[in-house]
Amino acid sequence: MIIRSKAPLRLGLAGGGTDIADYYNRFGGYVLNATIDMYACCTIEPNDSDEIEFFAADLDKREIFTSSFNLPLSPALPLHTGIYNRIISDFIKKPLSFKMTTYSDAPAGSGLGSSSTMVVAIIKAFVEWLNLPLGEYDIAALAYKIEREDIGFAGGKQDQYAATFGGFNFMEFYENERVIVNPLRLKRWIRNEIEASLVLYYTGVSRESANIIKEQIQHTQKGDTKNIESMHELKKQAVFMKEALLKGDFKGFSDCLSQGWLAKKNAASSISNSFLDDLYQFALDNGAQSAKISGAGGGGFMMIYCDPCRKNSLIRALKEKQGMVLTPSFTETGTQGWTIYNN
Repeated sequence: MIIRSKAPLRLGLAGGGTDIADYYNRFGGYVLNATIDMYACCTIEPNDSDEIEFFAADLDKREIFTSSFNLPLSPALPLHTGIYNRIISDFIKKPLSFKMTTYSDAPAGSGLGSSSTMVVAIIKAFVEWLNLPLGEYDIAALAYKIEREDIGFAGGKQDQYAATFGGFNFMEFYENERVIVNPLRLKRWIRNEIEASLVLYYTGVSRESANIIKEQIQHTQKGDTKNIESMHELKKQAVFMKEALLKGDFKGFSDCLSQGWLAKKNAASSISNSFLDDLYQFALDNGAQSAKISGAGGGGFMMIYCDPCRKNSLIRALKEKQGMVLTPSFTETGTQGWTIYNN
């Protein structure tokens, strides 16, 4: 028996940063995101070896443990060991033996929510294997707790819900861990137009999102007026962008992308830098209408919006800068798990 799962990565379209607890517990947060056809994947192969083997194929990191109720949190693979410990303590109450192989279509620090998406994919594999009674909200909430509380990684809450639910979603975050995921019923022609107009450019700069988020948290905790006003603006742009998408107002969508990036840069000094500012201007000079960094900032993927008729010339110009250019498609489904039975 082999168990497999996958969870889609996401583009943070608007409101990113307002899904951080220090902000949404006081003001409430709104985030608009969409999942794309890039995935975090997990395979579990149960066995009777009395061992647990974790292999992150994309990172070429491997850890082997004797099966037990609780594993030491591995510096090399903290997500894998942290998830195992929570699954055993909360549900199974006995050690397991298996080999787990994981990989992601995007590098860590890409700004596409790769770490949280991997957590969701691993949890989904355990749900499939062990028939755990977890629905979509349960999986996302558990993924958040493991990553933020058990492992101690700083970050927001949108990624876990995007990876679990999939599609275009307007998400609301409130105190007492209340989350509402509102799927957007976009008309097909609107979704097609946005998809035809987007280009992803990987800057080649992998950044530690936790450090950027920690700076934002510090500003919020101190009541920094500039930071909080920026977060309010991000929240407002998420509402505007939702309305623009539902109406097929593409100029409005593009304007929200630009305004959101300007507000984001004011939230923390480490979100942008001269390299990213130059890249942003280069994109505009070569046919882009707007752009923003997906995720916490500092590097990763830049999301660029342009007239589809100018897309090819923009891509040619971007390739001269030797980065990675992608033209993703949107996905409608969230995390999935399935079982292969040996013949």
